[in-house]
Amino acid sequence: MKPTLLVCLTSLLSLSGLGACAADRATQAAWLDTMIARFASEPVANPPRQIRRYRYRDQTVYYVAPSCCDQPSVLYDAKGSAICAPDGGMTGRGDGRCTDFNARRSEETMIWSDPRGR
Repeated sequence: MKPTLLVCLTSLLSLSGLGACAADRATQAAWLDTMIARFASEPVANPPRQIRRYRYRDQTVYYVAPSCCDQPSVLYDAKGSAICAPDGGMTGRGDGRCTDFNARRSEETMIWSDPRGR
């Protein structure tokens, strides 16, 4: 298991706040902190919300999984701008703008998973 992922899992299992990973906390962008705070203030989604960081097309991206049926996922760049919807939605295939995301993504790191959904 990668050390960063281990730190993330340890942080997620703790009862300290929003469950953001300690290793990423110092460098985490304000827009991401705001998104996590918003998700944490909303009712628990089904499935519970998750944010994962990847390398994709030579950049750092953040994948926000769909929170319910027929909703698309959203892939954000490091500045917090939506790039595409890799999956989900009515067809389950997203918006068609990043159909290679699953094949080309790498370096997965869990950034946040709603600890209330356990």
